[in-house]
Amino acid sequence: MTEQIENFIFDIDGTLIDTFDMYMPPMIKLLREHGYPVAPEDEQAVMRKLFGITGADALRIYGVKEEDVAPMVKEWFQLSYQREDRVTVLAGIPAALQGLNAEGRNLAVATSKVQDEYEHFRHKFSFAKLFDVAITEKDTVKHKPDPDPILAAMEEMGITDPARTVYVGDTINDLKAAKAAGVKSAAALYGSANPASIMGADFLLHEPADLLKI
Repeated sequence: MTEQIENFIFDIDGTLIDTFDMYMPPMIKLLREHGYPVAPEDEQAVMRKLFGITGADALRIYGVKEEDVAPMVKEWFQLSYQREDRVTVLAGIPAALQGLNAEGRNLAVATSKVQDEYEHFRHKFSFAKLFDVAITEKDTVKHKPDPDPILAAMEEMGITDPARTVYVGDTINDLKAAKAAGVKSAAALYGSANPASIMGADFLLHEPADLLKI
């Protein structure tokens, strides 16, 4: 018999809120302006590949020189927050989180966002108060797909049984991190930019309400 999942750890972007159009077109613009061209036919593939990880890691993966990473990340965030009006809560998320909370499940976040971004998220969306623990970019040296953010959340939550824990995310890096951490994975198909890449998750979520079926 499968053990009941008691602990839910969530990614944010693409899992709780839709931020793709806030972050990714500015990244393409930034790369081009700084001498890292992206062919028009490759735009969508590049944006999907680099979405959902830290800004610095995304730029490094694309081949940005280390000395360019920090100033480009700063500029990227400045450009992105000019498009914040494009961010939306994924339909059904507040109700699903409230339902899990009412059932006594433990809720946390392990995100690639920097701390200031998380604080902004926490103040903007009332459902964020349901998370008892939040691990952000500053809390670990390594980031997804390494398991460190999930392991840090588990430690802070006092979790001793990974079998009763699930990480909910929308990218292949989320699934890899969950597997490496020894916890179950849940694929947020409803918010994923590349749902075909996460069909191997332990749980497939076609809508947020499916969280209540785990």
